[in-house]
Amino acid sequence: MAHKQQRFDPYDMNGGTCVAIAGADYCVIAADTRMSTGYSILTRDYSKLCKLADKCIMASGGFQADVKALQKALSAKHLIYQHQHGKQVSCPAMGQLLSNTLYYKRFFPYYAFNVLGGLDNEGKGCVYTYDAVGSYERVGYSAQGSGSTLIMPVLDNQLKSPSPLLLPAVDAVTPLLEAEAIDLVKDVFASATERDIYTGDRLEIMVVNAAGTRTEYVELRKD
Repeated sequence: MAHKQQRFDPYDMNGGTCVAIAGADYCVIAADTRMSTGYSILTRDYSKLCKLADKCIMASGGFQADVKALQKALSAKHLIYQHQHGKQVSCPAMGQLLSNTLYYKRFFPYYAFNVLGGLDNEGKGCVYTYDAVGSYERVGYSAQGSGSTLIMPVLDNQLKSPSPLLLPAVDAVTPLLEAEAIDLVKDVFASATERDIYTGDRLEIMVVNAAGTRTEYVELRKD
C-alpha cells in the first residue's frame, strides 16, 4: 500500500462578500453574515465588520481565523497609538497601517481580503481596497470576497469611477446621496445572493458620517 503524504494546508475559505461606497460626507460599509466551509454553513450570524476607530470600519472576507487575528493585531496597535498620542488613528493612517501589517506577513499571509471605509481628515468619505499581501488603493467604491465578481460590474456601471491615471486627479467619491448608496448596496447584495452560495442570510450595513456610526440589517436569502 502506497504511503500518502499529508500536505500542510493551514488555510480555509469561509466565503462572504463585503462592499464599501464613499460619498461626499459619508461612507457605507456592508457585508453579509454567512460563514461557510465547502458546502456547509457554519453559522448564519457572523459579523464581518470591525470598528477599528470612531470613523473607520474594516470589512473582511476570506479565512475568518486569519481575519480575527488581523483584527486583534490592528486593535492592539490602535490602543498603543491612543495611549502614546492621546487621540484616535485617522482612517487614511489606518489604511497605511493595514497595508504595512499585511505586507509584514507576506511570506505566510493573512488569507484575508479587506476593504476599509470611513471619513478622512477633511470629513470626506474614503474607501481603501486591498489584496492579501497589502497592496492597496484609495477608491470611490469597492467589493471583496466570494461575491465581488458579481457585484463589482454593477457598481462600475452605476458609479463610473474616474481613472486614477487622469490628470489633474479627479475626486473618487461617488455622486450618490447617502440614502441612494444604501439602497444600491441592498440591491447588489440581493442580486449576488441569488448566484453565490457563500453569500446570504443577512446583510449588515454600517454608515459612517459626521454624526457618528449607525448599523442597519436587511434579511437575505437563507438557502
